Amino acid sequence: MSATRSPKVAERVAPKASDPQPQKKKRDDDDGPDFATLLRAWIESHRASLLDSLRRLGKQPIGSFFTCMVMAVALSLPMGLSLLLSNVERLGGSWQRAAQISLYLQLEATPAEGQALREQIKAMPGVADAEYISRDQALEEFQQQSGLGEALKELPENPLPGVVLVTPNEVDKPTLEALRQRLSELPKVQQAQLDLVWVERLAAILKLGDRFVFGLTVLLVSALLLVIGNTIRLHIENRRTEIEVIKLVGGTDSYVRRPFLYMGALYGFGAGILSWGVLAFGLDWLNDAVVGLAGLYGSDFALAGVPAADGLSLLLGAVLLGYIGAWIAVARHLRELAPK
Repeated sequence: MSATRSPKVAERVAPKASDPQPQKKKRDDDDGPDFATLLRAWIESHRASLLDSLRRLGKQPIGSFFTCMVMAVALSLPMGLSLLLSNVERLGGSWQRAAQISLYLQLEATPAEGQALREQIKAMPGVADAEYISRDQALEEFQQQSGLGEALKELPENPLPGVVLVTPNEVDKPTLEALRQRLSELPKVQQAQLDLVWVERLAAILKLGDRFVFGLTVLLVSALLLVIGNTIRLHIENRRTEIEVIKLVGGTDSYVRRPFLYMGALYGFGAGILSWGVLAFGLDWLNDAVVGLAGLYGSDFALAGVPAADGLSLLLGAVLLGYIGAWIAVARHLRELAPK
């Protein structure tokens, strides 16, 4: 009886060849973590490095402040000189007005002819404005400025001609010379005079100042990189044992480098903020003396402050300098940090 039952039991226990075999469930993590997980890990690593750098700088507030202050002074010098040169250029007045062409009219030219000539010149290409000064106005101004009013009254007639002052659109010596030649051929014009000597001198001085600022900027940027590099090197030496342990357990160079890069960028950010404040305070302090001096000459000139665009450029440049200086310092010493 048992022999007749055993095949049925065997059929129930052993699966048939046609029956589907159970599939093993695949694990979801066979292909590694997904992109979102990697991104969160990357962000968390950078956040931890930034907070660690802030914490370490906060533990040495005085040293960190003076490091940022040294960098701020070095950044303020070239930027301050550049802003002063810009104000000197603005003090020189409008370049177009400084390069005016004076047209001396013939003595027999009437005021009506002078006004008509002014309108004709004003409509010419390359001319921004034209102003007519009559003979009587010229004599009156000469009497006031020369102090010879009583002597000039004894003259039988007015010896001064009418003048048309022509303001060009742009200051370019060949263009101005061609315009002067064209104006001198107009009727009723006796002489056309163009004086660009002092304009050329001022342009040469400003060009020399620009080169000086560029050279000073290169020197101070090199000094800033050395300051940042030396500061980061000290931080590396203080954490040498910790870094060697990190590399011993498999820490990558980028993981070791990251906190120091954030530290250099933070130094640069602090230096940029301090430099912006130093420049704003310095120009405001100097502006009082400049306004007083300009008032003695009947001028309302005042120093312009630090433009927002220049301030942001200064801040961004300081952060980049700190980052680059830290990168150079870490790259130089990274090969020495291998565990021994």
